[in-house]
Amino acid sequence: MTEVLSGLLIPFAGTSLGAACVLFVKKEMNVRLQRALTGFAAGVMVAASVWSLLLPALSQASGMGKWAFVPAVVGFWAGILFLFLLDNVIPHLHSDTEQAEGPRANLKKTTMLVLAVTLHNIPEGMAVGAIYAGYISGNSGITMMSAMALAVGIAIQNFPEGAIISMPLRSRGVCRGKSFLYGVLSGAVEPVGALLTILAAGIVVPVMPYLLSFAAGAMIYVVVEELIPEMAQGKGKQSDIGTLLFAAGFTIMMTLDVVFG
Repeated sequence: MTEVLSGLLIPFAGTSLGAACVLFVKKEMNVRLQRALTGFAAGVMVAASVWSLLLPALSQASGMGKWAFVPAVVGFWAGILFLFLLDNVIPHLHSDTEQAEGPRANLKKTTMLVLAVTLHNIPEGMAVGAIYAGYISGNSGITMMSAMALAVGIAIQNFPEGAIISMPLRSRGVCRGKSFLYGVLSGAVEPVGALLTILAAGIVVPVMPYLLSFAAGAMIYVVVEELIPEMAQGKGKQSDIGTLLFAAGFTIMMTLDVVFG
């Protein structure tokens, strides 16, 4: 059980290390660098959704024959709609805009910036929790190494996410210590979400394919709704760098899953 708990904390460690950049870097984050990091995170999330979540979900439902796609489709759409709901009921603000999303609320801009990244981290925590739940069940075909590969992949893409939240906060006048703390807190939802997902899987084991695809749908929603538009802003080289790093993130996550899966 210790190795499972350690695995759940790996993505959180990635976010915390990324947030720590604000303690050592004096300048604001370059726009091209932010596009690159966003594209990289998007690539990792798409690859993880396919190789670590949807394909295992389809494999586990193979006993249903021609209807094996049903759990993946149902879970995927449930994840999409769940994030769509959160996106519309939680007030949040992205670092590249002054226009808040969700319902009107008398919240500080810094609070809404943290909520935006926290919203992104929910599906990532669920994804890690779902795959570790599959490993714990013992009959899903998911190994400790494949679960660890997903946790490490999410941690890699969480590093730039931590920097993307803490450094813009600093540029808005928040002190370094608080910027770092807010970045860390934005990632704290991941181990919590992972634990809740494991508990849910423990109640009804046959729900595993639905949980895996649910997490995949939630992550794809974040990628399409937020990350791809952010990485593609601008023209020429400014947007091309996001596309290239998307491909790099996708390749790295795919490699991790195939090698260790």
